Amino acid sequence: MTTAQQSHRFPWGVVIASAIALVILLALGTWQVERLQWKEALIESTEQRVHEAPLPLSEMEKIYKQEGSVEYRPVTVSGTFMHQGERHFLATYEGAAGYNVYTPLMLEDGRFVLVNRGFVPYEKKDPSTRVEGQVDGPVSVTGLARDPLSVKPGFFLPDNDIAKNIFYWKDWTAMAESADLPNLDEVVPFFVDADNKSNPGGLPIGGVTIIDFPNNHLQYAMTWYGLALALIGVVGTWLWRYRCLRKSGDRFSVRDSENKDEER
Repeated sequence: MTTAQQSHRFPWGVVIASAIALVILLALGTWQVERLQWKEALIESTEQRVHEAPLPLSEMEKIYKQEGSVEYRPVTVSGTFMHQGERHFLATYEGAAGYNVYTPLMLEDGRFVLVNRGFVPYEKKDPSTRVEGQVDGPVSVTGLARDPLSVKPGFFLPDNDIAKNIFYWKDWTAMAESADLPNLDEVVPFFVDADNKSNPGGLPIGGVTIIDFPNNHLQYAMTWYGLALALIGVVGTWLWRYRCLRKSGDRFSVRDSENKDEER
């Protein structure tokens, strides 16, 4: 094959590679659209769920056994707080740093459930500094059921410091064991976040559940589709220029051939 023939050869390799890249970009964009629809449905269902009437704990446990999740479902529990076993989860509230206080609630049947009673600032970590809030006797708590985490949610998240009673992630097993509860089999396998009902003395501050689902799928979809459009533009322009150059080369070849014929 001559150099001229090679220069006129159609760039199938470029076209095929570009087509594959285009399919991948469009697939990624479509996947993000599907994720967007899923996330919007999740947000809508959660918004509806948190406003449902609270269920008794027994009903919530049935749902957990059947579905494996009770996240953000309203629930009511009754029992007595075991304040000596409270656990402290590092948290913020309205820009202030401190802890969410998780306290075992002994139920009427002798079992336990870990209740997130709410936020206290750093200087109020010691229960002796907020004695008024350490309520005694039977209480009823209404709030949202929360699923336990099976693994640490981030690689860079510190390990829980059980010795100092500081938790960086909600390890249900570690929190229950370190609270000196007699038997984990007698502990309800999910948490309850208390509502914003005021506690004596104002602490802990209840109602600290954060319901936030990051939803950037539309931006991601637009990015992938935008890259696909840009690829079409770049390859289309390149092929158009290739076609123009090829036509110019063909005209030059014809003229050169005619000149050679005249010289003969």
